[in-house]
Amino acid sequence: MTGPVRQEVLSGIRSEEVFEALHEKLSSFHCLETLPGDYVLAARFFNLCRSHGVAGSHIDMLICATAHSYDVPIFTTDPDFSGYARHLPIRMHDPE
Repeated sequence: MTGPVRQEVLSGIRSEEVFEALHEKLSSFHCLETLPGDYVLAARFFNLCRSHGVAGSHIDMLICATAHSYDVPIFTTDPDFSGYARHLPIRMHDPE
């Protein structure tokens, strides 16, 4: 799990008790370190998607870059990532 994903999952939880419980459960997931080159790759991915008319957020591109660097699939229900995958060298997790 990347840091931005962990942050997004934990954001918006109003109850401190629920936040702490979820934080504890997420701690069992290994945190993929974001390296300096991942930020450069994220910018390249952003520009590549944009050149194909696909808008993406900087955080989404950082998630794509980090997943690519670690050669791991992206597990998400966000349909934007399927659009990115048509233009970027990323893999999507197939639950089947």
